[in-house]
Amino acid sequence: MLKQKRLAKQKPKAKPIPWGLKKICWGLINITVPRHQPRSWIETNFQKRECIKFIPCPKDDTKCCCGQVQITHQTIPGIESGSPGDLWLPTKHTRPQPTDAYGTIEFQGGAHPTKAQYVRLSFDTRPELLVQLFTKEWNLELPKLLITVQGGKANFDLQAKLKKEIRKGLLKAAKTTGAWIFTGGTNTGVTKQVGDALLLEGQQRTGRVVSIGIAPWGIVERNHELLGHNREVPCHSISSPRSKLAVLNNRHAYFLLVDNGTQAKYGAELILRRKLEKFISNLKLHPSKNHWLKTNVTHSSTPVVCLVIEGGTNTIRAVLEYVTDSPPVPVVVCDGSGRAADLLAFVHKYASDGEEQPVLESMRDYLIGTIQKTFEVGLDQSEKLYQELLQCTRNKNLITVFRIQEKPEGEAQELDQTILTALFKSQHLSPPEQLSLALTWNRVDIARSEIFVYGQEWPNGALDEAMMQALEHDRIDFVKLLLENGVSMKKFLTIPRLEELYNTKHGPANTLGYILRDVRPHIPKGYIYTLHDIGLVINKLMGGAYRSYYTRRKFRPIYAKVMNSYANACRKSSTYQYQRYAGANSLSLVTGLLPFTSEMALFEFPFNELLIWAVLTKRQQMALLMWTHGEEALAKSLVSCKLYKAMAHEAAEDDLDTEIYEELRSYAKEFESKGNKLLDFSYRQDAEKAQRLLTCELHSWSNQSCLSLAVAANHRALLAHPCSQVILADLWMGGLRTRKNTNFKVILGLAMPLYIRQLDFKTKEELQQMPQTEEEHLENQNLDNDDSDRSQPDAECKLMPAEQLNSSPSFKSVSNSTDALLADTYSVRDTKVHENGKVNLTAGADEQPSKVSLTDSDPAQFREFFNLSEYNEVKQHQPLRLKKKFYEFYTAPITKFWADSIAYMFFLIMFSFTVLVKMETMPRWQEWYSIAYITTLGFEKVREIISSEPVAITHKFSVWAWNMWNPCDGAAIILFLIGLAFRFRGSTMDIGRVIYCVDSIYWYLRILNILGVNKYLGPLVTMMGKMVKNMIYFVVLLAVVLMSFGVSRQAILYPDKQPTWGLIKEVTFQPYFMLYGEVFAGDIDPPCGEDPSQPGCVTGHWVTPITMSMYLLIANILLINLLIAVFNNIFNEVNSVSHQVWMFQRFTVVMEYQQKPVLPPPFIALCHFYSLLKYCVRKAKGEPGMSKFSFVP
Repeated sequence: MLKQKRLAKQKPKAKPIPWGLKKICWGLINITVPRHQPRSWIETNFQKRECIKFIPCPKDDTKCCCGQVQITHQTIPGIESGSPGDLWLPTKHTRPQPTDAYGTIEFQGGAHPTKAQYVRLSFDTRPELLVQLFTKEWNLELPKLLITVQGGKANFDLQAKLKKEIRKGLLKAAKTTGAWIFTGGTNTGVTKQVGDALLLEGQQRTGRVVSIGIAPWGIVERNHELLGHNREVPCHSISSPRSKLAVLNNRHAYFLLVDNGTQAKYGAELILRRKLEKFISNLKLHPSKNHWLKTNVTHSSTPVVCLVIEGGTNTIRAVLEYVTDSPPVPVVVCDGSGRAADLLAFVHKYASDGEEQPVLESMRDYLIGTIQKTFEVGLDQSEKLYQELLQCTRNKNLITVFRIQEKPEGEAQELDQTILTALFKSQHLSPPEQLSLALTWNRVDIARSEIFVYGQEWPNGALDEAMMQALEHDRIDFVKLLLENGVSMKKFLTIPRLEELYNTKHGPANTLGYILRDVRPHIPKGYIYTLHDIGLVINKLMGGAYRSYYTRRKFRPIYAKVMNSYANACRKSSTYQYQRYAGANSLSLVTGLLPFTSEMALFEFPFNELLIWAVLTKRQQMALLMWTHGEEALAKSLVSCKLYKAMAHEAAEDDLDTEIYEELRSYAKEFESKGNKLLDFSYRQDAEKAQRLLTCELHSWSNQSCLSLAVAANHRALLAHPCSQVILADLWMGGLRTRKNTNFKVILGLAMPLYIRQLDFKTKEELQQMPQTEEEHLENQNLDNDDSDRSQPDAECKLMPAEQLNSSPSFKSVSNSTDALLADTYSVRDTKVHENGKVNLTAGADEQPSKVSLTDSDPAQFREFFNLSEYNEVKQHQPLRLKKKFYEFYTAPITKFWADSIAYMFFLIMFSFTVLVKMETMPRWQEWYSIAYITTLGFEKVREIISSEPVAITHKFSVWAWNMWNPCDGAAIILFLIGLAFRFRGSTMDIGRVIYCVDSIYWYLRILNILGVNKYLGPLVTMMGKMVKNMIYFVVLLAVVLMSFGVSRQAILYPDKQPTWGLIKEVTFQPYFMLYGEVFAGDIDPPCGEDPSQPGCVTGHWVTPITMSMYLLIANILLINLLIAVFNNIFNEVNSVSHQVWMFQRFTVVMEYQQKPVLPPPFIALCHFYSLLKYCVRKAKGEPGMSKFSFVP
C-alpha cells in the first residue's frame, strides 16, 4: 500500500475517480490482497544474520572481517566503523532478522529433477527448533541412527575398490537402520563422495535416504537466488572454475544453510552441527509404553557415529572432540582414504591400551615429519597435531578402523557392519538395549554375531519384550532368532499381548478394519479391538459351523478375569484399561467365582493364535513362519487358505484395489499348495497315520477335521488326493468289503435280506479303525455289551478257558498292558464322525487304557505275553456276528443311498400317476403315499436343521442352506403343502392339482442330485449349475433388448389398446419366441391399405419390419452366440478339472448319507420316533455322550 502511494506521488495527477467507482475498487483490493499476511512458522522461529559494524580486515582494508565490502553494510545510527585491530565477533557485530530464504531447490541437469528442502538460519539456533523443523515441517521420522561424515573439504580421489565399498556400506547402513546422514552439504571433498553413494541409491528407486547437508550460507555460490519465502528455486550444481565459493550437492534431500554474517568463509556451521548432533544423541530412540503393565520401556538414546573419510587438520580435531565428549561418540576411520584418516588408522594400529605409548613415542620424529608432509604445516603445528593424535589413542576403544583386506569369501566385514559393531563396542549398553537397537535397525546379522554370543545372560522378560517388538514390526528374522535362543512362545503369548498385537499400528496395511465393520457396525474412531471382535471376524470368514475359541462361552469368563486383573494392576496410573475393558465387568459374577492364575492368560497352541493374527493382518511371511512352528500344520494351512480366500472375497465386495484381491488370492494359493504337499509327504511316509490326520477331531479348530476344513476352503486338490479318496471310499462302503459289482450286490441285499449273509464284511478290529458317528459309537457299545452278556467261550477264547481268563491276574495285567501298547503304538481307538466329516477319537468299548511299567512287572508276565502272540493275531481277524452284519449293511452310506434312490423313484412313479389321472374327491393310495413321502421328507429337513452344529437357529439354517438342494427341497415341500391345502377343498381342488403338476417339475429335476454321485454325470451336473448361474446375467441383457423391441412394436401396431394386464404378455410373447426361430411371418408386416377387406394402415407400420430385423440381429445372433461362448468356457473350465470336481462333490454326498437315518421316506418316520424316544430316555437317565439332540439311529 505504501509503495502504491509513493508511485502515485511520482506520477502526474490524473482525473479524479468518481466516489462510487473508488469504493468498488477499494473493495476489490481488500478482497484480493490481504493487508497483513501472517508469517509462517519458519519465519517466526528462524533468523538470518547481518553484519552491522564494519571492521577492516588486516589483509584487505576494503573488506570487513565478515568478508563483505563496506558498501554492503547497512548504516545504523549510533554504530560506527571499527579499527583494523578490533576483534570481529558474530554474536556482537551482527543482528538477527527473520529468515528470508527457505523453500525447495529443484536441481536441474539430470534425467529427472531432484528436489531438496532448504532453510537459512542463524548459527545460534536452538537444536530443538531444528528437530521440530525436521519432524513437523519436513515430515521426517526421528532417526534410529545418526551417521555424521567428517573429512576434507577439497576434492580428492579414492581407490576404486575402497570407493565402491564406502558407497555400498554407507548406503546399506543408512537404509537398513533408518539413519540420518550429516555432511557438509557442498559438492566438494568428502560430501561429494557421499553424494555419489546417494546417486547409487537413487538408481535403485527403493526410497530416499535422509541426507542432511549443513553448510555455511556465506560459501554457497549464487545464494542470492535462494532468497524468498517458500519458493521453488531451479538450481544447477555446477560451480564456476574461478570461484572460491561452492555449490550444493544435488543428491542431498535437506539443507541447513547456517548464517553467522560472514561471506566466503567456512566454520559458521561447526557449532550448530555439533549442538544438533548432541541434542539428537540425547533423544530416546523410541520411548514406548507397555500398555498392559503401564511401565515405560527404557530404550537407549539415539546412537551417533562419526565416519572419517580422508580429511585435514580440522578432521583430527573433530575426532578428538568426539572421543573426549560426554557422552563420547564412536569414530569409524576408513583406512586408505588419505591424509587424516590414514594417520589416525596408523596411530590406532600401533597404540597400546594404557596411558603410555612406547611404540608411538619411538616413532615421534617419523610421525611429525609425516604430518608436516601430509598437511604442509610447520613444525609447531605438526607437534600440536601429534599430541592430538596421542590424545585420540587414549580412547582407542572408541575408534574402529575399516580396512579392505584380501580375505576368503564370506569373512570380510563390510562398512555397514563395522559402523554398527563400533557402536556396540563403544557404548556400554546392556544386552537388552543392544538387542533393542538391532531390532530398531532391523539388522539380524549384527544381533546374531554381536549380541547372541556364547555365555550371554538375559534378565527375565528381556527376550519377551524383544519378541513383542519383533512381532509388531514384522521382523521375521528376529522372531526366528529369538525362537532359536530360548523364547518359549507358550509362555510368551498371553491374552493381553495377543490383543495388543491386533491393535498395533505397525506392519503392513490390512483389511481387518473393513471386515470388522461388518460384524461391529458404527465403530467409533480409535476403537480398540477385543478378542471377541476378532472371534466374530473369524466366524464370518470361516463360515459354516465354525466357531472361534474367542467367541465361545468358556472363554468369556477367562478373558474377563485376565483383563480385570491387568486393569487392577495399573489402576492408579491411567484410565486406559477402564475405557478398554468396560465390558469385562459384565461377567463380574462369573469371574468373581473364578480364581485367577497366570496360566489362565496363556494359550495351549500359541502358534495357532499367531498364525491367525498374521493372516488377518496380512503378514504372509510371518504367517509362513508360524505355520512351520507348532502343531497341526495341515489344519493351519487349510485355515489360512480359507481365511485368505474369504478376505479376498470381502475385498472384492468392498471394491478395494484389484491388487489387494490378487495378493490375497496368491497367499491363499501358497497355503493351498503347502497343505497339499504336506499331505502327500505324510501319505508317502505312513498312509494309515495320514488318514487319521485327515479325520481326527481338532479341538483347537472348532472341533473340525482336516477334511471338513478342506471342504470349507474349497481345496479340491486335497480332497482329490488318494489319501482323502481312500477315506471317503471306506466311509462310503461302511462295514462292507466288496470290490466287484458292489452296487448290484447292495441292491440284491436290499431286495433279499438273506443274501446279506453271503456278503463280505470287515472284521471287528477294522471297524474300530473306521470313523464312526456318535450314535454309531453308542450303538456299537450296546451291541458289544449284549454280545458279552450272552456269549459263551467262542473262537476268540478257545485258546484259554473262560475261568482261566478271569482268574489269572497275570493275564489281566498282560491284557491291560497289551491294550495300552496297542493304544500307544497303533492308536487302535474308536472314532466318532460328526457333521462335515469331523471325527472324534475315543477309547474302544472294551478298552480301559492303562500304563504298565515294564521294569516293575513280573518276568513270568512276559512269558505269558509272548505265548499269547498267536491269540492276539487271531483276535485281529475276529469275524462279525450276524446281527452286527445286518447292522453294518443297513447303516452303510451306499446302502442308504440305494434305498433312498429306489424309494425316490417309486415316489416319482406314484406322484406321476397322481397328476396324470383324474383326481378324485378322496385321494387314491398312490396319492396318500406321495403325501406321506413329501411330509416325512419335510420332517427330515427339519431334523437336519435342528441337529446341525451351530447354536443359533439362523446360523443353523445358513449351514443347512449351504447345499443348494436343501433350500430347493424346502421350497418344493412348502409348495406341495399349499397345493395339498387347496386339493382337499372341493372348490379349489383344480387349483391344488395344478400346483401338484408344477411341483412335479422339481421332483423330476431332483434326479440330478442322485446322478451327481456318478463319476461321469457328476461333473456334467456341476456344469449345468454353473451355466444356469451365468444364464441369469444373460437374461438381464436379453430382457433389455427384448423390451426395447417389444414395446416399440406393440405401440406402433396397436395404438388403440386399453390398459389391461394382457399388455405385458402381448409385449413379450412374440419377441421372446422369435429367439427360437418362430418369426410370426404373418405379423411382421400385416397387409393393410385402402382395400375395404383390409384394415387401415396405422401410422409408422413400415417401422416394425426394420426394428424386427435389428432385434433378431442383436438378440438371435449376437446375444445367443455370446451365451454359447460363455457356456463353452464353463465346459472347458470344469472339464479340465472334472476328476477333482467329482471327488470334491463325493465328500458332500458321503457325509450326507453318513448322517441320514437308515429307512427312506416315508418309513423314515419310524427312525424319527425311535431316535426321539431314545433321546428322551438318555436324558432322563442323564447318560453322557448325547449333548445334542441328534436323531440319527
